[in-house]
Amino acid sequence: MSQQADPHEHHWFAPPSRPVTWWYVAGLVFAQFVFYVALLGPAIVGIGIKVQQIVPDAQKTSALGTVAGFGALFAVVGNVLFGRFSDRTTSRFGRRRPWIVGGTVVMTVALLVMALGQTVAVVTAGWCLAQLGANATLAPFIATISDQVPQFQRGSVSALVGIAQNVGILGGTYIAQLFQHQIVIMFVVPAILSIGAMLLFAVILPDQRLPVRPPPMNVQEWLSTFWLNPAKHPDFALAWASRFLITLATFMFTTFRLFFLQDELGLSEDAAPAAVTIGVLVYTIALVASGWIAGKISDRTGRRKMLVAGSTLLFGVGIVALAHVTTVGQFYAVEAVMGVAYGIYVGVDLALVVDVLPNPDDSGKDLGVFNIANALPQTVAPVFGAALLAVGSATNQNYTLLLYSAGVAALVGALVVLPIKKVR
Repeated sequence: MSQQADPHEHHWFAPPSRPVTWWYVAGLVFAQFVFYVALLGPAIVGIGIKVQQIVPDAQKTSALGTVAGFGALFAVVGNVLFGRFSDRTTSRFGRRRPWIVGGTVVMTVALLVMALGQTVAVVTAGWCLAQLGANATLAPFIATISDQVPQFQRGSVSALVGIAQNVGILGGTYIAQLFQHQIVIMFVVPAILSIGAMLLFAVILPDQRLPVRPPPMNVQEWLSTFWLNPAKHPDFALAWASRFLITLATFMFTTFRLFFLQDELGLSEDAAPAAVTIGVLVYTIALVASGWIAGKISDRTGRRKMLVAGSTLLFGVGIVALAHVTTVGQFYAVEAVMGVAYGIYVGVDLALVVDVLPNPDDSGKDLGVFNIANALPQTVAPVFGAALLAVGSATNQNYTLLLYSAGVAALVGALVVLPIKKVR
C-alpha cells in the first residue's frame, strides 16, 4: 500500500540537471509529429470540408465557428484537468504514460464519429470528444519536457517540438487535401498511426513514479487547478498573456484560411485545399530553418525574451500584409514571412515558459493552465472572427477587418513579453 504524503511536503522531484538522451528527444519529436498529423489535418482543413458536405454554403462560416469553438472549449478544460490528473497519478506505469496512450485512443474513436456524422451537432460532439482525448495526451506529453529536460537544453528541445508540431500540420493538411473526398481515411487512419507513435514514446520515456500518494483534494483545490495567481507569479502571467494573444491572432486567420482563398482570391472548392497545403509547406520550410537556429541561440545566450517579442511583432506584420494580397503567389510570400516569425517564436517560447513555471512538481497542471492560452483563443477566434467578417458585409467577407484585428492582437502580444524579469 502506498505511503500517505504529508500535505505540507510538495517537492517530490528535483529539477532535471543531467543532459537528456537522444532516444528521448527522438521519440518525443516523432510522436509529436505523427500526433499533429492526426489532429491538425481535421482541425485545419478537414472540419471545413466536412461542414461544406452537410450544410448550405451560406451557413458554412457559422457552422465552422460552432464546431471549432465548442471543441476548443473542451480543449481548455481537458488540458488543465488531465495535466493535474497526470501530476497525481500513482500508476506503476508512471505519471504520464497511461494518459499519453489512453488519450490518443479516445481521440481516434472521436474522429471516427466526426467522419461518419451527418449533422453539425454530431460533428461538434465528435470534435469535443476528440479534443478531450487529444488533451489527455498532450498535457502529460508536454509535461515530460519539464520532467526530463534540464534548463540548458530546453531551447533546443522545445524548438524541435515546435518544428515537429508544424511539420505535422503540413503533413495533416497534405493528407486532408489528398483524401478530401475520402473523409473516413482523412480523419481516422493518421489517428490510428498516432496510437502506435505514442506507444513507442511511452516505451522510451523514463517516466517518473510518485514515491508517495498525494493527499486528497477538496472542491476548492480542484477549482484552483484552472488558476495561478498572477500577482504571485507575474512572469508566468505575462508569458500566458503573450501566448493567448499570438494564438488568437493565428486562429483568427487559420480558421477561415480555406474560405479566404475561395472568397478573396477566387479559388474553387477543389483548388483551395491544394493552395492551403502549398502555403503551409512554404510556411513550414521557413519555420523549420528559423526555429532550429532560434532554439540554439537561446540556449547559448540564455536570451529568450527579445526573441519571443520580436518574432511576435513580425508575425503580426505578416497577418496585416495578408489583407493586401491579390494573388496566390503573394499569399505564399506572406506565408514565408509568417513562417520565419513563428519559427523563431516556437524555437524559444516553450523554453521560456518552462523556465518560469512556479513548481516542477505541478508541471502538468501548470502547463495545463498555460495551455488555456493556446486553447481558449481557439474558442474565441472562430466566434470573434465570424462576427468581424459579418461587419458591413452581407456575404460575411470583411477579411480586411479580420486580419487587421489579428495584427493588433499580435502587436500587444509582443509588448507584454517585455516586462518578464526571470529570463533575459
